[in-house]
Amino acid sequence: MNFKGLKEEIVAYSKSIGIDKIGFTTADSFQEMKNRLLVQQEFNYQSGFEEKDIEKRVTPSLIFEEPRSIISIALAYPSKMKVHIKSKKGERRGIFCRASWGVDYHNILKDRLMKLEAFISEKVPEARFKSMVDTGELVDRAVAERAGIGWSGKNCSIITPEYGSYVYLGEMITNLPFDPDTPMEDRCGTCNKCVDACPTGALVQGGQLNSQRCIAFLTQTKGFLPDEFRNELGNRIYGCDTCQTVCPENKGKNFYFHDEMEADPELAKPLLRPMLNISNKEFKLKFGPISGSWRGKKPLQRNAIIALAHFKDETAIPELMELMKNDSRPVLRGTAAWALGKIGGLEAKNALLAAKNKENDEEVLAEIDKGLSFFLIKEN
Repeated sequence: MNFKGLKEEIVAYSKSIGIDKIGFTTADSFQEMKNRLLVQQEFNYQSGFEEKDIEKRVTPSLIFEEPRSIISIALAYPSKMKVHIKSKKGERRGIFCRASWGVDYHNILKDRLMKLEAFISEKVPEARFKSMVDTGELVDRAVAERAGIGWSGKNCSIITPEYGSYVYLGEMITNLPFDPDTPMEDRCGTCNKCVDACPTGALVQGGQLNSQRCIAFLTQTKGFLPDEFRNELGNRIYGCDTCQTVCPENKGKNFYFHDEMEADPELAKPLLRPMLNISNKEFKLKFGPISGSWRGKKPLQRNAIIALAHFKDETAIPELMELMKNDSRPVLRGTAAWALGKIGGLEAKNALLAAKNKENDEEVLAEIDKGLSFFLIKEN
């Protein structure tokens, strides 16, 4: 079998099905990534969403029988919306990160990988594959880096010369022996803009992320958001793009290659107040198709409450009072109480005092006290 010729055919076919970049690497273990992951584990920097077994994350042979190569793919996504909508008084809006615009990227990349598998299978019937996107065992970034897709930036994203870091990644382990491509040289140099701009100091240093402090991770947690991060959240509903938007390599990078990645402004920048009372059915219908919905509505509702407090949106006081009094979820009751204190006003203060006499949950009571403390600060 002429695998060099097959590789050329695969590259050509990949472009015809909307794969913007493709690279090939060996199925050797990722020793450098293993060292990074061990450091992450030592300092408890993991998010908890990853595969727990580090060996599986860096050793293809543990998850695929007799692997010979890995194919890495990248698809570029837009960094700007075609239609702009603005947040305004009485109609405040939140924001989803760019990676949650359009249809869930997991589905888009899986579609391209399945087409690639089918194409290769026609040429080599005995070919075997294991494809994955983001939620698989391997570290997408490590594969893409070694396959020459881009270099691993200080912002912990793969940065491509063509598309910056605005790319989705996926990979395919196979039993076919393709020649590996050459990795790229790091082009970050002395630039440290992403590290300096990180709102919470989650980028400990270039290439090292403390996920426990990363806003992108924090927006996906389901409990109370720690106090120190609430002001930093701003109006973010899901994810964070700061370390990408400040990157010089992303300047002027914006591509509308894939229709399914186009942002619906009403989803990417949703009105906040309607999110507070959205039903499960409405949530699934409206937000279900995007990647930012994967943790369910509760974290996003909590973030919407914090965003309303960020805007000091007095028009949201009635809805926040209702949540604080009647919602069955302590996290939302408590966060609403905190937000009422941040927004302020006599109505909010009286509501907090009344709630303090009726609430039984200790965590919620603590949030009510936090809300009331804002009035003491103002009075003094």
